Amino acid sequence: MKEMDLILGPYADAHIGQLGPDELDAYERLLDENDQDLYLWITGTKTRPERLMPLLGEIARASGVGR
Repeated sequence: MKEMDLILGPYADAHIGQLGPDELDAYERLLDENDQDLYLWITGTKTRPERLMPLLGEIARASGVGR
Protein backbone atom coordinates (compact mmCIF):
# COMPACT_ATOMS: atom_id res chain seq x y z
CA MET A 1 0.00 0.00 0.00
CA LYS A 2 1.54 3.29 -1.13
CA GLU A 3 0.45 5.18 2.00
CA MET A 4 2.34 2.76 4.24
CA ASP A 5 5.43 3.09 2.05
CA LEU A 6 5.24 6.85 2.55
CA ILE A 7 4.91 6.45 6.32
CA LEU A 8 7.27 3.56 7.06
CA GLY A 9 10.02 4.44 4.57
CA PRO A 10 10.92 7.82 6.08
CA TYR A 11 10.57 6.41 9.60
CA ALA A 12 13.01 3.61 8.79
CA ASP A 13 15.42 6.02 7.08
CA ALA A 14 15.47 8.29 10.13
CA HIS A 15 15.35 5.75 12.97
CA ILE A 16 16.45 2.25 11.94
CA GLY A 17 20.09 2.87 12.85
CA GLN A 18 19.10 3.92 16.36
CA LEU A 19 16.91 0.91 17.17
CA GLY A 20 18.17 -1.76 19.52
CA PRO A 21 17.80 -5.50 18.87
CA ASP A 22 14.40 -5.79 20.56
CA GLU A 23 13.10 -2.72 18.74
CA LEU A 24 14.35 -4.09 15.41
CA ASP A 25 12.54 -7.36 16.12
CA ALA A 26 9.36 -5.42 16.88
CA TYR A 27 9.73 -3.43 13.66
CA GLU A 28 10.17 -6.65 11.66
CA ARG A 29 7.03 -8.10 13.26
CA LEU A 30 5.22 -4.89 12.41
CA LEU A 31 6.17 -5.28 8.74
CA ASP A 32 4.46 -8.70 8.73
CA GLU A 33 1.12 -7.05 9.55
CA ASN A 34 -1.49 -6.22 6.94
CA ASP A 35 -0.91 -2.75 5.43
CA GLN A 36 -4.58 -1.80 5.72
CA ASP A 37 -4.56 -2.59 9.45
CA LEU A 38 -1.25 -0.75 9.93
CA TYR A 39 -2.64 2.36 8.27
CA LEU A 40 -5.73 2.38 10.48
CA TRP A 41 -3.64 1.79 13.61
CA ILE A 42 -1.09 4.48 12.80
CA THR A 43 -3.71 7.07 11.91
CA GLY A 44 -5.64 6.25 15.07
CA THR A 45 -8.76 5.22 13.16
CA LYS A 46 -8.68 1.75 14.70
CA THR A 47 -7.55 0.77 18.20
CA ARG A 48 -3.91 -0.27 18.20
CA PRO A 49 -3.07 -3.74 19.49
CA GLU A 50 -1.36 -3.60 22.87
CA ARG A 51 1.68 -5.60 21.66
CA LEU A 52 2.44 -3.02 18.96
CA MET A 53 1.24 0.13 20.71
CA PRO A 54 4.62 1.67 21.64
CA LEU A 55 6.11 1.28 18.17
CA LEU A 56 2.92 2.31 16.36
CA GLY A 57 2.69 5.41 18.55
CA GLU A 58 6.29 6.33 17.79
CA ILE A 59 5.75 5.89 14.05
CA ALA A 60 2.52 7.90 14.20
CA ARG A 61 4.26 10.77 16.01
CA ALA A 62 7.23 10.69 13.63
CA SER A 63 5.00 10.71 10.55
CA GLY A 64 2.63 13.36 11.86
CA VAL A 65 -0.43 11.36 10.80
CA GLY A 66 -1.48 9.71 14.04
CA ARG A 67 -3.20 10.73 17.18
